[in-house]
Amino acid sequence: MRETLGDSTVAAADAAGYFRSYSVVGLLALIGVLFVAVAFGAGRLLRPVVPTPEKLLTYECGVDPVGEGWAHTQVRYYVYAFLYVIFAVDSIFLFPWATVFAAPGYGATTLVEMFIFLGFLAVGLLYAYKKGVLAWT
Repeated sequence: MRETLGDSTVAAADAAGYFRSYSVVGLLALIGVLFVAVAFGAGRLLRPVVPTPEKLLTYECGVDPVGEGWAHTQVRYYVYAFLYVIFAVDSIFLFPWATVFAAPGYGATTLVEMFIFLGFLAVGLLYAYKKGVLAWT
């Protein structure tokens, strides 16, 4: 029967099945958005609204806002954050690598790629060590 329908009918049926699978994803996304909207709406309707001068103050980690809004931060804290990001990216790359490494045919290639990646990280850590960034004093 498929031969008698023609190529355009078969292509239209294939396209309909293809887009039907996306409609499931769209429906789940819509349900998720509606769930969040209902939760926020219920929170807005159920919470008490009693504005007081204390509640209207800017909250800064439990410290009352006093003085200017500008504060100096030492640059070494940014370096620690940068080092954390480097190790986070490293760990994100290691987990998928470990799963592919066990697959047949990928062992040697992924092992070489991982050593190259770890070499780049080692060079970065060596640079940070030479600059004295890793010293705790």
